[in-house]
Amino acid sequence: MTKTNEISGVDAAGRADPLPPLVPRAPGSRFGRKHSGSLFAVVSGLVALLCLLPMFAVAIAAVTGGTDTVAHLVDTVLLRYTGTTLFLVLLVAAGTGCVGVGAAWLVTMTRFPGVRWLEVVLVLPLAFPAYVLAYAYTFILDHPGIVQTTLRDVTGWGPRDYWFPEIRSVGGAALMLVLVLYPYVYLLARAAFVQQSAGAFLAARALGQTSLQAFWRVSLPMARPAIASGMLLAVMETIADFGTVSYFGVQTFATGIYTSWFSMADRAAAAQLALGLLGFALALALAERISRGQARYHQAGKQHAKMPPTDLRGWKSAAAFALCALPVLLGFLLPVVILVDMGFESEQDIFTRRYLGFLQNSVTLATTAALLTVGAAVCLGFHQRLRPGRASAFAGYVARLGYAVPGGVIAVGLMVPFAAFDNALDAWMRANFEIKTGLLVTGSIWLLVMAYMVRFLAAALGAHEGGQATVHHNMDAAARSLGQGPIGMLRRVHLPILTPSLMTALLIVFVDVMKELPATLIMRPFNYDTLAVQAYRLASDERLEGAAVPSLVIMLAGLLPVLLICRQVRRSG
Repeated sequence: MTKTNEISGVDAAGRADPLPPLVPRAPGSRFGRKHSGSLFAVVSGLVALLCLLPMFAVAIAAVTGGTDTVAHLVDTVLLRYTGTTLFLVLLVAAGTGCVGVGAAWLVTMTRFPGVRWLEVVLVLPLAFPAYVLAYAYTFILDHPGIVQTTLRDVTGWGPRDYWFPEIRSVGGAALMLVLVLYPYVYLLARAAFVQQSAGAFLAARALGQTSLQAFWRVSLPMARPAIASGMLLAVMETIADFGTVSYFGVQTFATGIYTSWFSMADRAAAAQLALGLLGFALALALAERISRGQARYHQAGKQHAKMPPTDLRGWKSAAAFALCALPVLLGFLLPVVILVDMGFESEQDIFTRRYLGFLQNSVTLATTAALLTVGAAVCLGFHQRLRPGRASAFAGYVARLGYAVPGGVIAVGLMVPFAAFDNALDAWMRANFEIKTGLLVTGSIWLLVMAYMVRFLAAALGAHEGGQATVHHNMDAAARSLGQGPIGMLRRVHLPILTPSLMTALLIVFVDVMKELPATLIMRPFNYDTLAVQAYRLASDERLEGAAVPSLVIMLAGLLPVLLICRQVRRSG
């Protein structure tokens, strides 16, 4: 046998030992590794508890609160809240499904002039919050807007001589939401169509089915899970929307929560309405999961032949281009032109001290929330990798529930318990030390940042897990063999590889916080306004030209992650 030098790892012949000895560990290293792993478990548990707190708090406040206001709402507007919310959800689900699936099928399965360009730009409307689109279209479509004014000038009609669709309606709100939310369905449906094999589709054609029949009976059912997921995201955003429905005067659960909290000053009623909205959101997610069941499909055969695209010519080519370009025109190009024109006509200057303060507040909140949210996502994801099991899986599942909870519900769910804590602490300090503590937590931006983290943690987790899937478990084993504990493994192995995914997660959360309105309106400290709040305030006062300036800044911030998505779409095409 060859004798090996235990210090240098070189044998007697001068050859390097293929398996050099492990680095000796310090006596306390195992203790440190054990407790660093426990640190991730503790942080994950705290994050999961924080995500559950709003739901439990809303349920407790709803059950223990008085029912006088809710009884009045039941007799007056609760039925209207329910019916309007359901009708709006149905309209948005149908609209996003038709636009998203239709556009995805056309750009994936057909070829016509401009298809490669449309394949990318169909994502651009995702940069707009729906309430910004509402401001832009109200400016041109309302009675004093340029469209109706021109119509009256050309025809000579009076205000009561013609009928024009009312933009401030349930249908108008649904249109705004469809135009900004259809990219969710488009992206997932497009990915599903790209991954489908041509075998089943061509078999259907060989059995006498037309292209449209094969699409309905073969391609669409196989893409159903992806389409349902995209529609569910759009529906969740719809029931969470406050800015659009509030500005259009559409009474939904979201506006009812805000009215009960501020106009009626009844937190119990707000909690009871929030509980109803929470139950509605969770029921939608559960219904989608149950309807999907255990359905699976597999490609028959080992070959994965891509679907051959169909060349369109003549009027079919023009129709396909028009159908794909219309959502981009209405959801991005036209609103940008309108907002820029409105901004030039306004007296708002983004470079004034006041507006720079709004911008600073928005950036501060968004940056802080993005860092804390991504940090929490890293702890949760790494804990699941270190200790896979029911506890870590449950923590990850709970953390994802926040995306299904509207911002208004999270705001009420955090304000109620922390306001009670602040009041109890203030009373105790006054009784024992004659010191007034005031609102330590409720009156700070930290509670608002916690609400953002609960709301957008699912998005950060998705981006983190996508990057973590590229880190092979052999890398973890190699790091352990070299004496690295969990923290060292995370810092030296995982984080360098995950940097692109984490930067994407930071950007997504940053932009989502910039656009978030209901939680910010309810929870912001006094005299601490953001660009979204300023735009909402100006639009509520019918100063739409002024609302265009902060709206454009919010849209420009939203373009950053959308451009990243466009880049990925181009690469995958």
